[in-house]
Amino acid sequence: MRAILLAGGLSLLFTLLGTRVAIRVLVAKGYGQLIRDDGPTTHHTKRGTPTMGGLVIILSVVLAYALAKLITQDMPSWSGVLLLGLLVGLGTVGFLDDYIKIAKQRSLGLRSKAKMAGQTIIAVAFGWLALTMPDARGETPASKAISFTRDMERWTLPTVLVVLLILVMISGASNAVNLTDGLDGLATGASTMVFGAYTLVNIWQNNQSCVISPGPKCYEVRDPLDLAVIAAALTGACFGFLWWNASPAKIFMGDTGSLALGGALAGLAILTRTEFLLAILGGLFVIQALSVMMQVGYFKLSGGKRIFRMAPLHHHFELKGWDEITVVIRFWIINGLSVAAGLGIFYAEWVSGA
Repeated sequence: MRAILLAGGLSLLFTLLGTRVAIRVLVAKGYGQLIRDDGPTTHHTKRGTPTMGGLVIILSVVLAYALAKLITQDMPSWSGVLLLGLLVGLGTVGFLDDYIKIAKQRSLGLRSKAKMAGQTIIAVAFGWLALTMPDARGETPASKAISFTRDMERWTLPTVLVVLLILVMISGASNAVNLTDGLDGLATGASTMVFGAYTLVNIWQNNQSCVISPGPKCYEVRDPLDLAVIAAALTGACFGFLWWNASPAKIFMGDTGSLALGGALAGLAILTRTEFLLAILGGLFVIQALSVMMQVGYFKLSGGKRIFRMAPLHHHFELKGWDEITVVIRFWIINGLSVAAGLGIFYAEWVSGA
């Protein structure tokens, strides 16, 4: 428990202080955000705002985790190392995307094929390693069974299909957070809530672990306490970054942050055996991704007609006349309700079967 509190507190402190330094450095180098010409006109005032702030989040999480482990003299687990590797790997893809935008002065960075290739390589490597690193009990970080609040043993898949599912989850979650990151503080605040929820989930799974409390409803999850340390570090880092990212944003996380945070969400769901529960906990991200899919699909099928004024969904409400801060707060409320529903379902499943 000390490591969880230390990781959360340290990462909060690191992002509060580190983001301020990052803003100065990025402004001095001229690393400002480019704004799409076809987006809401109110966003043009944001042109030049420093971006790539996700670097601070990633570095804060890794450093906070390392220091928490050093102070408590605990050894890192394979699950923790894999999750951090996924965070850093997808953050690197996002960083390349952001850097190309700035270097070439265009609103589009990496080509879609190159970005997808990077996400695929990292996701497949994560999935394969998570399925092939058993501990002394023979438990691997990830499972071959499909899961909701725990593994459903009847739905065990071949390794190839499991890796494919992991790829879809990581790609989908990272892109969903990326789509949501379009208004000041929106994706950061929503991510904070979901990572906070996973901190609680991991603590509960550790207390009810089959290693500590064997029983019919115990959780067969490897390294839940170590995953709680990283989830707490991510929560603290997002909280600290939100101080500077709230409207009017002094810095944006960019693809560096959004891809990394989305990947971390998927990684936590996979490693905690709560794969489909993520769709409820991260309900806002699902809604945002679906709005884009619906818009694009209907546009192609109808020969140019649109469902929304603009996608993702937050832009639709902006174009309807809602103030940016109004959209953000109302979407946060939706996300908070999703997190509450997800945690309620997670706990109710345990109570009903106890």
